[in-house]
Amino acid sequence: MTLSLVTGSTGYVGGRLVPPLLDAGHDVRVLVRSPEKAEAHDWADRVEIVPGDATSDDDVRRAMQGVDVLYYLLHSIGTGDDFVETERRIAESFARAAKDAGVRRIVYLGGMVPEGEELSEHLLSRQQVGDVLLESGVPTTVLQAGVVIGSGSASFEMLRYLTERLPAMVTPRWVSTRIQPIAVRDVLRYLVGSADMPSDVNRRFDIGGPDVLTYLEMMQRYAKVAGLPRRTVLKVPVLSPTLSSHWVGIITPVPASIARPLVESLKNTVVASEKDVAQYVPDPPDGLIGFDRAVELALTKIQDLDVPTRWSSAATAGAPSEPLPSDPDWAGGSLYKDERTREVDASPESLWTIIEGIGGRNGWYSWPLAWWIRGLMDRLVGGPGLRRGRRNDRDLVVGDALDFWRVEATDDSTFLRLRAEMRVPGLAWLELQVGSTDGGTTTFHHRALFHPRGLLGHAYWWAVWPFHGIVFGSMQRNIAQAAERLERGEPTKAHHGFRRRR
Repeated sequence: MTLSLVTGSTGYVGGRLVPPLLDAGHDVRVLVRSPEKAEAHDWADRVEIVPGDATSDDDVRRAMQGVDVLYYLLHSIGTGDDFVETERRIAESFARAAKDAGVRRIVYLGGMVPEGEELSEHLLSRQQVGDVLLESGVPTTVLQAGVVIGSGSASFEMLRYLTERLPAMVTPRWVSTRIQPIAVRDVLRYLVGSADMPSDVNRRFDIGGPDVLTYLEMMQRYAKVAGLPRRTVLKVPVLSPTLSSHWVGIITPVPASIARPLVESLKNTVVASEKDVAQYVPDPPDGLIGFDRAVELALTKIQDLDVPTRWSSAATAGAPSEPLPSDPDWAGGSLYKDERTREVDASPESLWTIIEGIGGRNGWYSWPLAWWIRGLMDRLVGGPGLRRGRRNDRDLVVGDALDFWRVEATDDSTFLRLRAEMRVPGLAWLELQVGSTDGGTTTFHHRALFHPRGLLGHAYWWAVWPFHGIVFGSMQRNIAQAAERLERGEPTKAHHGFRRRR
């Protein structure tokens, strides 16, 4: 059995690497500064969690004992001007510990390094870390990738939000740089396969997908896949990396501290110069994932709220352990929220009965004319409107159509999530949750979520926001009052045939 130590397991790539390693039969150990972050993952009960700091030689040596394969996935990008020195020092510590512990192989994911070009500080640091590990005396595989396409990656989120939010833009020269993007699924496949390379392999490998595109072509193809109009672009030579990074920091969720090294790297051509890795990790029978398909997969993950890791979740090596105020609280992007909590003088059972009966003939307990008008507007633009009603007046199951919503999740008579299928410039959800208090009352938590698409999406949220107090406030109040009447055995207005369940 192979024991693999995964560093950076609470980060973007590391958190996604653990499950395929487990599926491949590896025993997995993770070194984490904050064990609670690792414990939040689905795979936590299948791995050995070792608390420790990557900057501590003692912690590193303790974690390395008995390890066969070290996955080095640490990164200090965005932690300050000295991140290059920080990365070199940490890499040297791991290299020494791996050699002393008799580790069989080191696998490192770095950046693609073009020959004959002046490297950005970010790529120079990636190259330097690779050199340190290759010179460790432990057989090392250095996988060099360009832009990784996957839900939640910093590079993908930068591409995504620049494209979605700016239908017309003035861009710097780096939009003409040639890039060979790669799907995160292929990155993970290469990482897992690299563990079994022969002991005489100690080298770099370029890895990339089947497409070579300019950044501008990536933006236009993203727009097409996402169903957005073609973007209008004017290229100018005067935007410096500093100005570009601040611009990216304003337009996208990626802060300028991380955007700057990413933007500076885009001046370099990142196209694979060889494909020798296929000798050791063959391509799948249906080939590598192309750019358009990778974007489709990433957007599906985002739309399904199934983003297992994101760039902002990483506990960056050499950085403070506290979360940054700039960290988005969703998968690398904007998520507007309207949250309300109310105590209800009724049992959780009565409140759930009312919640489970919303929509259809029972209505939405709030300003019926407004809901009717919203449904009519939706119908006029090709949406489902309110005519679909509901399958059953008494219960809901996942997948049920509910007027212009669909049931996305329901859990143990306490939680209901509805996903909007109405025509809106973004993605919308409505969550209703039931809880208990020590005083015998029931808490009713109501949350509306909206992920905007493009500038129109942001404008839409702020246009309807003033009405939330009327629509959602009265909806919560009226549902609570209906539950209290049901608790007392009184008739509930517009609620067809419900009795409190015993």
